[in-house]
Amino acid sequence: MTKRHFPKGNRRQNPKTTPRPPKRNNRTAKFAPMSATGEAITTITANALQSKEFPPLRYAVDGYLAEGVTLLAGKPKIGKSWMALDFAMAVATGDLALGSVRCRQGAVLYCALEDNHRRLKRRMSQLYGDVEHWPPGLHFATQVRRLGDGLVDDLRDWIEAHRPKLVIIDTFAGVRPQSRREGYDADYAALSPLQEMAGQMGVAILVIHHLRKMLGDDPFDMISGTTGLTGAVDTAFVLHRGKQGVTLYGRGREIEEMEQAVEFVGGMWKVLGDAAEVRRSEERSAILEVLEAADEPMGPKEIADALGWKTDNVKQLLFKMHKDGELKKQGRGRYCVADET
Repeated sequence: MTKRHFPKGNRRQNPKTTPRPPKRNNRTAKFAPMSATGEAITTITANALQSKEFPPLRYAVDGYLAEGVTLLAGKPKIGKSWMALDFAMAVATGDLALGSVRCRQGAVLYCALEDNHRRLKRRMSQLYGDVEHWPPGLHFATQVRRLGDGLVDDLRDWIEAHRPKLVIIDTFAGVRPQSRREGYDADYAALSPLQEMAGQMGVAILVIHHLRKMLGDDPFDMISGTTGLTGAVDTAFVLHRGKQGVTLYGRGREIEEMEQAVEFVGGMWKVLGDAAEVRRSEERSAILEVLEAADEPMGPKEIADALGWKTDNVKQLLFKMHKDGELKKQGRGRYCVADET
């Protein structure tokens, strides 16, 4: 057997005796640079945090849409896109949204991924046909790339060029990554890059989404997908139609939790007020109407039968209305309106 010779300096090494180079720690290598102490974890003391100054949080729509990502979910055809368009137009003009909510004027990008230009013009004409000039700061796009396929970079470039106050993506299904991955991690990973970019750029991004068919005790449990979606965004809203009308539920890091009664008239959404107070007022009005139409005072069961309500609920409300001076008692357990004798 012929013995092979290797040039000096290029001799084959014995893997059992040759020391290996130290392994690269990939977990810490991506966090560069390290802290002053050479540690991978950078911290701030509570004392230093106390003296740190931050600019005030910027809202596109006061109390509703702040910088970051907001999710608005609702059943099909309930009017989510109409609400999004109302936000878009109000911000672009510096007008009021939802009939009464102040906005910060600025450019808006509306990614209407389920529409075309003809449909957008028809919808705009229905709402704002009497306006002489539609705002040049309101931009529409009907096609964009998906998340994970360049959308975040495209949005970053557009935001740097136009400095908008608001970006709307209608709907999430149109930009959701086309991946077979499912579950919390996949849902969180889908929206977290968008949320990170929104925070860096200081812009409010509204993402329209759907509700699942199954009802839940918590309105936010009805959002289609896992809790990874609500975990990745800063704020979530649910637009839900119940037996007593439509309610807008809101919950997030930068807003007060809300349950507001809203009304959709002529393509425009309006906030009626706190849902509990509005519904209570409606219930009282219904009882007053029944008593005003009656020829004589009525008892709780008669009123409940006339309205199709539970007698115990009517009893409680009658007690409160009598205490507030809206009703008078005529005999034992019978009521009439206060201005009747």
